[in-house]
Amino acid sequence: MTTPTDSNLAADFVHFAVSAGVLRFGEFKTKAGRLSPYFFNAGLFDDGAKLSRLAEFYARRLLSQAETTPPGQGLGFDMLFGPAYKGITLAAALAIELARLGHNLPFAYNRKEAKDHGEGGVLVGAPVRGRVLIVDDVISAGTSVRESIAMIRAAGAEPAGVVIALDRQERASQDGRDAPWSAVQYVQREFGLPVVAVATLADLMGVLQNSADPALAAHAQPVQAYRTRYGV
Repeated sequence: MTTPTDSNLAADFVHFAVSAGVLRFGEFKTKAGRLSPYFFNAGLFDDGAKLSRLAEFYARRLLSQAETTPPGQGLGFDMLFGPAYKGITLAAALAIELARLGHNLPFAYNRKEAKDHGEGGVLVGAPVRGRVLIVDDVISAGTSVRESIAMIRAAGAEPAGVVIALDRQERASQDGRDAPWSAVQYVQREFGLPVVAVATLADLMGVLQNSADPALAAHAQPVQAYRTRYGV
């Protein structure tokens, strides 16, 4: 189920994320309580230009995947779904970019709490039908994906897969202990869904190790040490 990244596209994305201040280096505490030498915060794609560029990377990744997948296999989808909250903006931006490229698709998203007036319910946007692609920034614990799958199936549709910006490729935390699999691998195994990432930790390492910028290359060693300890 693992789908290899496009290395050139991934490297371009890493450089973009660094220049946008979305991918930062230092010492950051993760939800699992680990001290990570890097941090990816998609909430900092916070203006029109950055969000448009981000959507371009998502679209290019999906379209390149479609071009290299044999007919009848791999990722095919009829609409987009953005889980609240970050996924809402990402799905909307991706829908705009795909339409610009000639692929006009409906999209929907969910509310955190059901609305008891107006149209009501938890789903907003186009009717959830057919094969639905879930759009998010990262997969940390799989909770958002699990909830999205439940909503999609409750609407009578089927999840087609998940697209994310960055796969951290690190072991998930389970009951305070390191699991033998990553959150992405959990989603792939538990739900049988393909997960497509614009870039992975391996792509980030490639950029750091081959960078001509000493300031960027200096982060290669701590990121590699973190990957050796927590990576899958």
